[in-house]
Amino acid sequence: MLASRGPLYLDPRTKLAMVVSSNLLMFLHAPASIEAVAAVLFAVPLLAGPRRGTGVRMLGLYFGLVAVQFAVAPLVGALPWLHLLGATAAALCMMLPCMIAGLSAVLTTRPGDFVCAMRRMHVPTVVVVPIVVLMRFFPTIRHDWRQIRHAQRLRGGTRNPLDALDRTLVPLLMNAVTVAQDLTVAALTKGLGADGPVTSLAQLRLRLRDAVAMALCAVPVVLALFL
Repeated sequence: MLASRGPLYLDPRTKLAMVVSSNLLMFLHAPASIEAVAAVLFAVPLLAGPRRGTGVRMLGLYFGLVAVQFAVAPLVGALPWLHLLGATAAALCMMLPCMIAGLSAVLTTRPGDFVCAMRRMHVPTVVVVPIVVLMRFFPTIRHDWRQIRHAQRLRGGTRNPLDALDRTLVPLLMNAVTVAQDLTVAALTKGLGADGPVTSLAQLRLRLRDAVAMALCAVPVVLALFL
């Protein structure tokens, strides 16, 4: 599904700023309260568009892990092995804002808009082409995974987990190689690797909502630096 340009559609450069902010928060080890606010902010592009289900699930996972930390903390003294569970939940909570920001950037951005934004930022073509291929690669592989699993169910499947894994991974990896080659050729055919002046059908412009979104995403980073 292509990202639709609704009234809350953000410029791809704004979403890249969100990704940078999320990574800075992880490296700065931001407090849990700031991290939680940032996770909600980064999920807004998902919640405001057709991918709201993904946004709800990611936020549910994040706050579920937060709940695990609070539930485990009083019991660590009596059951020391629970410390591992709490530490794992804390580590995942640190990474989830980055994942949410990345999903917001990829799932709500049209590849053409992304290419236009990268060219305006003077990003080298050797960087733009692989990223555009990746944006198309994972949805295609996800579709292939579902088709393979559906074919296995029609044929009765197998009760041996290793056999089922082998019958799934081998065709999936073979399809992945073919898909990567086809997407690369398609990208180059459309002129992404051409030298000289290029044009784009995408008309991008930073608007007031983009400035507001960038400012809101910078607030958690500033708070993490000075608090």
